[in-house]
Amino acid sequence: MRAQEFTESEKTVAQNWQPDSWKAHEARHLPSYDDAAELAAAEATLSAYPPLVFAGEARALKADLAEVAAGKSFLLQGGDCAESFAEFHPNNIRDTFRVLLQMAVVMTFAGKMPVVKVGRMAGQFAKPRSSDTETQGEITLPSYFGDNVNGIEFDAETRRNDPQRMVRAYSQAAATLNLLRAFAGGGYANLRQVHQWTLDFMGRSPWADKFGETADRIGEALDFMEACGVDPATVPQLQGTSFYTSHEALLLPYEQAMTRRDSLTGDWFDTSAHMVWIGDRTRFENSAHIEFARGIGNPLGMKCGPSLEPDALLKLLDTLNPGREPGRITLISRYGHEKVEAGLPRLVRAVKREGHPVVWSCDPMHGNVIKSDSGYKTRPFDRILSEVKGFFAVHRAEGTHAGGIHIEMTGQDVTECVGGAVAITDDALGDRYHTHCDPRLNAAQSLELAFLLAEQLRAETAERQADAA
Repeated sequence: MRAQEFTESEKTVAQNWQPDSWKAHEARHLPSYDDAAELAAAEATLSAYPPLVFAGEARALKADLAEVAAGKSFLLQGGDCAESFAEFHPNNIRDTFRVLLQMAVVMTFAGKMPVVKVGRMAGQFAKPRSSDTETQGEITLPSYFGDNVNGIEFDAETRRNDPQRMVRAYSQAAATLNLLRAFAGGGYANLRQVHQWTLDFMGRSPWADKFGETADRIGEALDFMEACGVDPATVPQLQGTSFYTSHEALLLPYEQAMTRRDSLTGDWFDTSAHMVWIGDRTRFENSAHIEFARGIGNPLGMKCGPSLEPDALLKLLDTLNPGREPGRITLISRYGHEKVEAGLPRLVRAVKREGHPVVWSCDPMHGNVIKSDSGYKTRPFDRILSEVKGFFAVHRAEGTHAGGIHIEMTGQDVTECVGGAVAITDDALGDRYHTHCDPRLNAAQSLELAFLLAEQLRAETAERQADAA
């Protein structure tokens, strides 16, 4: 193992950093703006706005993730593929939040392990594109980069990369965060309400009945506590929950404008979200996105796919976390169900050998996209489950902790991923296919996945107890 000693330059690497340092590095998948003055004006507006989150909240998440890295907790990260202006509605926010609550309760109760809840919400707008432009017929326009850059409709006015959309995205993120905080701390997340979290359309799913059984057992446990003289109403952990936000830090002008110094420590934090991550397409050496991320104090995620070599990963970890701070880095593997057990072990072994204290999380969505016979882009649910099982199998074999799940999902009754107990067929994809980008799990499929995760966590716990006996 590499010695746990670091040079002064490694310890103080972020001191040579500024929020705009990324501009001296190679930036991929950023939109081009045709009016520099208009972009500067939008950035100035955002820079003067209040932070969306605070440094203390980001530090709290980092502490929670350190527990995950130590094998004592599990990370649940989920939400929209890409948030949109058109679907911005309090009911959509509520429904996604409560499905995440349901998933967390199932995993906590059955897996006997705390769950750290992080939403892909309040900022997950921008999306990387393979090409800067899109051509339909004889017309070529800018590609759709997400609603904080341009619009999805294929016309010149809507597809113009408009800096003022960043300001609108900030306002939507602020309103979303306000509602999430109210739900998390205002009584909605009270465990006495667990039966009320089931969505109306979930009655069609056999997993809704299983969740109802879990809710009954939780209610009995609370009744038992009360009979023993412990009033659940006086236990803060039962009245609400901690809920954090995250998004891909892709649109660097927005992230830079939202980066502020912590008044207590003087450290820089990206106040657009508690946690940000770097995508598979932007995590290369000399990347502008890596340069930006290395200087902020937020917990960071990084996508890891088949193209990432162990040595390259170790260099990136040394850049992003030279002090090897637990909870700082979450590695999000995205291989595909057929490649995870062959490809992931090389990275796990290298990281374990070098002693980096990371959270290992599984993204079973991005490696399992296919085009259906009906022409829709979809993700077969059985492949998603297969990658999750492979992810856990790798970590069991390597003696490491399968620490989290990273999924694109919604509380809406969509038909975007085929399969699952609700048996969405290829022919049914067009019924409620609403995503602005990639297909998402619906509420029933998300809950079904939660029960599989609980089963895997139970097995991991039993194995650890057997080893310790």
